[in-house]
Amino acid sequence: MLNVVIPNVAESITEVTLSKWLVKSGDYVKMDQAICEIETEKAGQELFAEKAGTIELIAGEGDDIKVGELIAKIDTDAKAPAVTESAPAPVAEKKASPAPVATAPVVEETKSYASGVPSPASAKIIAENNLDPSKIKGTGAKGRITKADVLDAVANGTAHMSGGIKTQLAEMNAYSRGENKEKMSRMRKTISERLVFAKNSTAMLTTFNEVDCSAMMALRTKYADKFKEKHGIGLGFMSFFTKACALALMKFPAVNAYIEDESLVYHDYADISIAVSTPKGLVVPVIRNAESLTMAGIEKTVKELALKGRDGKLTMEDMTGGTFTITNGGVFGSLMSTPIINAPQSAILGMHKIEDRAMVVNGQIVARPMMYLALSYDHRIIDGKESVSFLVMVKDLLENPHKLLLGEDPIELLLQV
Repeated sequence: MLNVVIPNVAESITEVTLSKWLVKSGDYVKMDQAICEIETEKAGQELFAEKAGTIELIAGEGDDIKVGELIAKIDTDAKAPAVTESAPAPVAEKKASPAPVATAPVVEETKSYASGVPSPASAKIIAENNLDPSKIKGTGAKGRITKADVLDAVANGTAHMSGGIKTQLAEMNAYSRGENKEKMSRMRKTISERLVFAKNSTAMLTTFNEVDCSAMMALRTKYADKFKEKHGIGLGFMSFFTKACALALMKFPAVNAYIEDESLVYHDYADISIAVSTPKGLVVPVIRNAESLTMAGIEKTVKELALKGRDGKLTMEDMTGGTFTITNGGVFGSLMSTPIINAPQSAILGMHKIEDRAMVVNGQIVARPMMYLALSYDHRIIDGKESVSFLVMVKDLLENPHKLLLGEDPIELLLQV
């Protein structure tokens, strides 16, 4: 008999939540088969069977369990059911049989999606927003509907159920006053505690600026195809902002520092945390040494972390550390916000929606794609002059992308002026 216990997932983790069993008591599990999902303070992960056998579940879904505690037992002396290997044969022979009742609805469901089935995270958002998946174009492998596809559909309002608002209202319970009480997930509890801690323990202040995105958009348009052909990935805005912040952090080290006891810890590197929204909550995986990465390197890292976040595969190592954070509320339509510092860091940059606005350029009123930037910072570490100067430098680098190569104007550097 093998005892299945909660392993030591990280040095600081002493308790986890068993969020979901993937097997039932009495099931025969194979070696290395995923048997359950657990949720820590920062991420979710699967536990696997160390040996094959019949499993007996002891802990229940939603239980908070300490590291080392028993959650199941596996009878390793049990033999695998004989039907496991012989089962596939009859299915192939009885094509006309009425037996496969369960397969018919699956075929119909797959047909209802115009360009592919959604990922689990996408399906959740589709259900929550009452969207018609047949109206969503999938851009993933084999037309799979990705989370980004669904978020685009939500933002554009192009995939609402065909019945419209009247149909939706008719389906609702008129004058309903029902309530649904659910246990707060471990990750959501940790997020709330950290946010309250950041608000109560820092002298937080926010400074604002705006950036003209014309140059970045023109550069992306000009080099998008060549960049993708060369590096195998699209050129997005995040690489511009990450590179600009990394260079500015090297010039203003206080923005890249944090308080430890009675000391200030400065960093000669920029490990930039990127806020990623997942079905289970907001997580902040880290781009290591962003100051040393190329634009392609940043884009590949961002994509890898975003996909891991979407699929619930981010590890503790992916989210540990970070000296500065970037959060992009613009993907959800936010025009302005005051982001909360990601403790123990001392600053966070908030990106927002790009919107055409009337601007005065050389005495003429012209329409320009503008974005508001917000820098929240800990005034105990960062003075107003440093915070404003940091944000002005980020703005300058983004409006003049050629400066991102060296952190300064190449011509001025050449002429030493």
